Amino acid sequence: MFDWLPVSGWLAAVLSLCGYLLTLALVRWVLLLKKDSPASTVAWIMAIVLIPYLGGLLFLIFGVNRVNRRAELKAAGDARIEAVTPSLTEHRVFASESTQEPDRTLMRLQTAVGRYPPVGGNDVETLDDTNRTLGLIRREIEAATSSIHLEYYIWKPDRTGTALRDLLVRKAAEGVTVRFLYDGIGSLWLTKRWLKPLRDAGAEVASFLPGAGFRERWSLNLRNHRKIVVVDGRVAFTGGMNIGDEYLGLARTGGWRHCFGKAAKERRGWWRDTHLRVEGPGALQLQQVFAEDWYFATGAVLGEVEGQDNLYPDTGSRGSAIVQCVPGGPSGPTPAGERSLPRGLPNLFFTAITAAQRTIDLTTGYFVPPIQIVQALEAAAWRGVRVRLLVPGTGGKPWTIFAGRSDYEVLLRAGVEIYEYRAGTLHAKTLTVDGRWSLVGSANLDARSFYLNFEVNLALYDDRTAERLAERFELDMTKALRITPEARAARAHWRVLAENFCRMFAPVF
Repeated sequence: MFDWLPVSGWLAAVLSLCGYLLTLALVRWVLLLKKDSPASTVAWIMAIVLIPYLGGLLFLIFGVNRVNRRAELKAAGDARIEAVTPSLTEHRVFASESTQEPDRTLMRLQTAVGRYPPVGGNDVETLDDTNRTLGLIRREIEAATSSIHLEYYIWKPDRTGTALRDLLVRKAAEGVTVRFLYDGIGSLWLTKRWLKPLRDAGAEVASFLPGAGFRERWSLNLRNHRKIVVVDGRVAFTGGMNIGDEYLGLARTGGWRHCFGKAAKERRGWWRDTHLRVEGPGALQLQQVFAEDWYFATGAVLGEVEGQDNLYPDTGSRGSAIVQCVPGGPSGPTPAGERSLPRGLPNLFFTAITAAQRTIDLTTGYFVPPIQIVQALEAAAWRGVRVRLLVPGTGGKPWTIFAGRSDYEVLLRAGVEIYEYRAGTLHAKTLTVDGRWSLVGSANLDARSFYLNFEVNLALYDDRTAERLAERFELDMTKALRITPEARAARAHWRVLAENFCRMFAPVF
């Protein structure tokens, strides 16, 4: 019947039929999965229909969360992990014990939706210089006698990364248990050859990938963005800083060229980041986060073997700060990239902003917020709260900077003060409310941190920490440009187009 068709015609007909059937199947899948976000549903259907094959491939990689991490832990390892994890009951702080209303609200929320209650008796040091931060981490590793646990999104095999690796090799050779967990995409440059000295010295090394199965390894968009160091279960570090020359201001910052050739040597950039050193029960909560991640990556439950490292020693009371660990990450059936607010980290940001009574100081390395967060900031400013945002103005990824600027008008109109940092790369992630409550960690104010990455933050109910962060905020503002409505109105037409265009891709930034 169709013998008159040339071979190319047959091929085109087969491809068209396959494309049609694939489109029907994927559209049905989108409608089944995307229940909470009509805009996301329409966007993915348009991509699948208008960009045959490629649109479907993008949906399979970026549109589906195959990693039901919480279900996996509950079904296979959660009970085993909890059996060897301390409850920290003697250090727990209840919301009813706080005299500050915002504290009570945030304690109740995070205790209800999170895994970790607020615990007292912590000594917390705020670190805003990356060279000093690395020096303190090295000092604690040098003093380790039992165990060293490290978890990083980016660890570069450059001078800084190699020097710290060599220190870990030496400690492992001395008999200290060293466990090193790195993200398989963020630390892609760590080769087997570079890792071999660690393994030869007896250190345990694992790469974090979304899952062990072939289907789960398609989820390249879901990354472990955490930065955690725990030494002897006694002292812990967490925050925004990765390991490498770049994060000490010793290499060109920003852009894909930072790893290559002369560009990496010729241009130096100041790196502005914030980290925390925690000693006390809060360090044990970070140890628990590491233990869960280690189980997820290796299937091994730390502390389950009798006589294995003393992972959770009795730290006693080390200070007066109240700390609450706030992990976040994609889990359950919610598709990656949804714009509605799920439980956990986004709800905490939203509630902290809406609970503010006097001031909000927010610093973020990437400012591409979900619409609900924009509305919360806008409403806070309208009701008289002084809201100040410190965001990158240079040194970061230009497409994220453009996307974030698309929200400036509505925020400025409400009275929000916006400052773009100009002294180098701004990578700190801090939020301080009413000079009392603070949040410091790895999560940026963007959809990727809220919905796609595994993150960890510490909520701090501590006046001293809030005061230190406020001092740093004031200093950073002296190196920033305040954005005014007049300057926004005078910007070039191409900038308006770039901002609005980049905003369309905010969920994957």
